[in-house]
Amino acid sequence: MTANSQIPAPAHILAESMLSRRFGRETVNYFSSSPINRLSFLRGDYGFISTALKHPSTQFIVLNNLAPLTRSSAQLYYAKHEELSKLIPADFYDQSEEDMIKNFDSRQSHPTLIFLGLDESRKENSLSYKIYSGVPFFAVDVTPRGSEAQQTACKDIISTMEEKGLSFFQARVATTFTADEGAIYAQARALTDWNTRNIFCGTCGNRTLSVNAGTKRACPPTDAARAAQGQSLEGPACTTRTTISNLSFPRTDPTIIVAVVSADGHRVLLGRSKRFPPALYSTLAGFIEPAESIEDAVRREVWEEAGVTLSRVVIHSSQPWPYPANLMIGAIAQVSDPAHEKINLEHDPELEDARWFTVEEVEEALRIGTSDLSSPAGPEYKGGLRLPPPTAIANQLIQSAISKDYFHPDEKASKM
Repeated sequence: MTANSQIPAPAHILAESMLSRRFGRETVNYFSSSPINRLSFLRGDYGFISTALKHPSTQFIVLNNLAPLTRSSAQLYYAKHEELSKLIPADFYDQSEEDMIKNFDSRQSHPTLIFLGLDESRKENSLSYKIYSGVPFFAVDVTPRGSEAQQTACKDIISTMEEKGLSFFQARVATTFTADEGAIYAQARALTDWNTRNIFCGTCGNRTLSVNAGTKRACPPTDAARAAQGQSLEGPACTTRTTISNLSFPRTDPTIIVAVVSADGHRVLLGRSKRFPPALYSTLAGFIEPAESIEDAVRREVWEEAGVTLSRVVIHSSQPWPYPANLMIGAIAQVSDPAHEKINLEHDPELEDARWFTVEEVEEALRIGTSDLSSPAGPEYKGGLRLPPPTAIANQLIQSAISKDYFHPDEKASKM
């Protein structure tokens, strides 16, 4: 597989506009630009969701402990409903959300099933609903958990799939799929992980119920299990039922990642963590804190980790990172005064090392020295600097930092 097949195309019409003339082509990163239309407004339409579940064209991403079922390390396996019927009955979505909450019984366990959306590019034998048509995609978690019957169904499915020569791809970070499959997997993984982490309400502690086709968790006001124990059917009040609550919807944690350029524009600041393989350096990154802008977070993180004081910060692009639920917000930043370039690692001891690398060193590493954390660099690599692969937003930021896109816009515009 070539690196190009893993870099998504922008999910918009590539037409010339005032913005494109000023800022150039949009940068799109791995795990983004999914071919699936999420159709979020139809998640509560259980007539549609139930029909989509049973449609013969429907495809399922299957996960076991968040590892995706694959044909190979580069290709997902898309299951059909009949292969999962032991776990997911055909009437799984035949109740409305209101009825599911009304009939809630915490003694019962249910598998995690998530509607991902429609691939509208695929029309042949596809599902048609109102003005929408395409192949439905779901994610299903077959991790053996829940009731004994549910665990047995999961184990049977896992055994059957493995007998077919399929396997659950074990990797700390999976970036070997095509761009489209990477984006589909990222959505499936992030939502499955969120559901697994939130089976109990963070406000009142009661068991929650997956609703809205797997993209919301409700804290039901009544529970048949309480009534069976001679208690009141209604439980304690919970604020998640009366307000818009971050505990009820999937969360995304914003993280900044930045390529820092020296005052003269001839060097790039890179750092390395203790867990990095030898000679591998990357851009600096960190979480955005509450009540902090993206630009402020960039300046704070770079100063805390490397002691360097930044001037202008420009937002470059973003990358979903489903490990577990981050949004990497990429930036390019520059130091305005050479006196502010001195590296100091004594503030926050997160980095093992940080250095300024020349543009020439970076260009050479981009050409022959890229690799992920678990792979060796390319066959031409003979030593020296190593950098993250193109599937990482860090690579895209570094490429932009050493190009003319940000530092000579007038020259770039004259060539377009």
